Amino acid sequence: MPQSTSSDGVAAESGTFESWGRYPKYPAHIIPLHWQSDFPANIAGLHNGALPVGMGRSYGDVCLLQDGNLLLTTGMNRLLAFDPATGILTAESGITLAQILDFAVPRGFFLPVTPGTKYVTLGGAIANDIHGKNHELAGSFGNHVPSFELVRSDGTRRLCSPTENPDWFAATIGGMGLTGLITWAQLRLKPIVSRLIDYEGIQFHGIDEFLALKDQYKHVEYTVSWVDCVSTGKNFARGIFMAGDHTLDPGPLPPTPEPKLSLPFDLPGFLLNSTTVSMFNTAFFHKQRKPHVITKQDYEPFFYPLDKILHWNRGYGKNGLLQFQYAIPWQHAKEGTIAILHEIAKSGLASFLAVLKTFGDVPSLGLMSFPLPGIMFALDFPIKADISFPLMQRLGDMTREFGGRLYSAKDACMTPEQFQAFYPNWQQFARYRDPAFTSSFWERVTENRLDTVTL
Repeated sequence: MPQSTSSDGVAAESGTFESWGRYPKYPAHIIPLHWQSDFPANIAGLHNGALPVGMGRSYGDVCLLQDGNLLLTTGMNRLLAFDPATGILTAESGITLAQILDFAVPRGFFLPVTPGTKYVTLGGAIANDIHGKNHELAGSFGNHVPSFELVRSDGTRRLCSPTENPDWFAATIGGMGLTGLITWAQLRLKPIVSRLIDYEGIQFHGIDEFLALKDQYKHVEYTVSWVDCVSTGKNFARGIFMAGDHTLDPGPLPPTPEPKLSLPFDLPGFLLNSTTVSMFNTAFFHKQRKPHVITKQDYEPFFYPLDKILHWNRGYGKNGLLQFQYAIPWQHAKEGTIAILHEIAKSGLASFLAVLKTFGDVPSLGLMSFPLPGIMFALDFPIKADISFPLMQRLGDMTREFGGRLYSAKDACMTPEQFQAFYPNWQQFARYRDPAFTSSFWERVTENRLDTVTL
């Protein structure tokens, strides 16, 4: 990417920073941060707003800023301190969960909450208040962050915790990177004695069987399900319920080798269609030869099955993908999920990455956090302009009708009306937004175009 220089002599790369969905594509100036002291001095004199970004694993435009300045934090990736007595690790915000695991696992510790990829930064995990397979017991990521430092564009620094600047703490957890730059954060790790997971996989047919399994396995820490959202009739909403706990049998704790597989180019978009996805889903459902399997499994394929193939998002073609991810409260969770599954099947737009799980009652600490008690459903769609965007609009409206909400970190299509209904605290949150920080997502869902912001 070509380089430009700000009025203060700061090097910035001009180009396109992609989110994981690869849609939308916006030009921006990329400003790498290497030291905590790089901000805010290095953005003086720049225009069009700024936004901290990490690995770009958000799916839509929450990590994008059209023609703006993206503060790339991945150079701020140092471990600062670790207390094995409490499990509290202190690190700069640009460190990835993969780097934390490389340090922690050989020492007998693991992440308290992890999403389906380890290639996200600590700061990004806080800013999007990520969730994992253990939400019912552990809540979301912010519940395990004792404190962090927040630096505003005017140079002011705040130590944020549940007891010190608690309002800023709540606004920043799930605050989409808009309240300022997190320079460092603490994370409370959990002890483990092995890399292995005591795993069970159970085939189910329909939402009722899924809910029965959820109740049966409520004592297990990690639960998640893959669901076939293409099949109809007797195979409607069939899936595999997966449950696991860290094994109590001591075993070796070596770090994970670097992945060797990579998808080097974009696959043709026509490969993902209802026929090929239906064939994949049938094969995936039956690859488990028995209705109920009990075994031990390494944590990598259990938590991060897709991370073994770098750039797997290229499998959706050059147009990219859209993710639809909702949470619907228990009052309407079953009927809403069935209705949305029928709508997806009727559309003919196929998805083989469909994840169904439940959120528990542990309250999130963030003002704009996504989880609520009920059913969570997430799936990826290839972008087919005449089908995908109208479908996303219908599904978003249905989610609203059933009292649910969509996940901002995974969104590229939410309307202002939908967002403001899903997140009624948004105006309260806006008071904490750094005046120099914005994102394409924020401008879209608040209709707040900041075309002439001066830092």
